[in-house]
Amino acid sequence: MKKTIIALSALFLTAGAMAQSSTWKTDNAHSNVKFTVTHLVVSEVDGAFKSYNGTIVSSKPDFTDAQITFTVDVNSVDTDNDNRDKHLKSDDFFNAEKFPQMTFKSTSFKKVSGNKYELEGDLTIRDVTKRVKFDVTFGGTIKDPWGNTKAGFKAKGTVNRFDYNLKWNTLTEAGGAVVGKEVEITLNLEFVQQKA
Repeated sequence: MKKTIIALSALFLTAGAMAQSSTWKTDNAHSNVKFTVTHLVVSEVDGAFKSYNGTIVSSKPDFTDAQITFTVDVNSVDTDNDNRDKHLKSDDFFNAEKFPQMTFKSTSFKKVSGNKYELEGDLTIRDVTKRVKFDVTFGGTIKDPWGNTKAGFKAKGTVNRFDYNLKWNTLTEAGGAVVGKEVEITLNLEFVQQKA
């Protein structure tokens, strides 16, 4: 009887260890957050946010129970044009002084097939929160030469900037918008597992 109790205790302890959640943080030196929007209808302009923090909490190797949060510093916007960056930080767009951060909080992270996932969650820009979806490719996990466990993800999604009161616009002579409504977002993210 005593041996049975010991065996069961060991089993429960092992199961508990396997189910223990791990926390992962973005490795910003090996990640990027980029966006693309049409300009004058005929071309595209790219930009990036240089300051951000992401966290994943998950107990499964395939991350299907992942809880994901992400914060972006609006003042870190960079489009390789100082005047344009200043305009984006103004009340015509993000109003970085009043709303210095954009936030995302996941509601689900579902495996579609293989390493393809669908991420859904609440994106807050300015004072507006909307449900959004991203298509995600999971690159897998690996241990680096320094003993850190890394995980890679690439996420793509599209948002309508007008939904978030980023409504500045003017028209070309032909009637097209100078800046498009739809903004493509691409995140290449490397996460590092936090050590207990």
